[in-house]
Amino acid sequence: MIGVLLAEDQAMVRGALSALLSLEPDIEVLGSACDGEVAWVELQRLRPDVLVTDIEMPGLTGLELAQRVQRYELSCKVVIVTTFARPGFLRRALDAGVAGYLLKDAPAEDLAEALRTVHRGGRAIDPQLALEAWSEADPLSDRERSVLRFAGEGLSAPDIAARLNLSRGTVRNYLSEAIGKLGANNRIDAYRMARQKGWL
Repeated sequence: MIGVLLAEDQAMVRGALSALLSLEPDIEVLGSACDGEVAWVELQRLRPDVLVTDIEMPGLTGLELAQRVQRYELSCKVVIVTTFARPGFLRRALDAGVAGYLLKDAPAEDLAEALRTVHRGGRAIDPQLALEAWSEADPLSDRERSVLRFAGEGLSAPDIAARLNLSRGTVRNYLSEAIGKLGANNRIDAYRMARQKGWL
């Protein structure tokens, strides 16, 4: 049996995924979580074979969960199921050791087959997205990404500096670098462009 943990903040989607996977004779849904922090606790408690997670959730994102699984060397495989058909997200997911990346509009039977493939040690990646992912590299550094994300949420340079334990000048430098790399007009434009590409 393939033991699965579901992490999805939308209750209806979470219930549908659970019902769908429970119909499979070789898949057992061990539990589900409504946000990333709960998912992290459940991952350690239930020790599933596969974590099926959305990308954007409260607490920890699906990408942050995947990074933790990688950092703590858990044996669990990670499969992302998302609406975000953005090459930048896929590249970051692959960097975080994700073994599967499927879109929510894929046929239902694709998910069960992807879980079997991943459980056997393979990869299950949306093929069109995989091609696009290597066509344009993410120009942002991790620090630029963090600063830009906070700027996009409306935080001022002093607020961002306090959050990240940086000087205001350093924050302004990171913002300037990100704006320059993206060819944006200002920090909000840079945030919008980076979100669109899946780099945030």
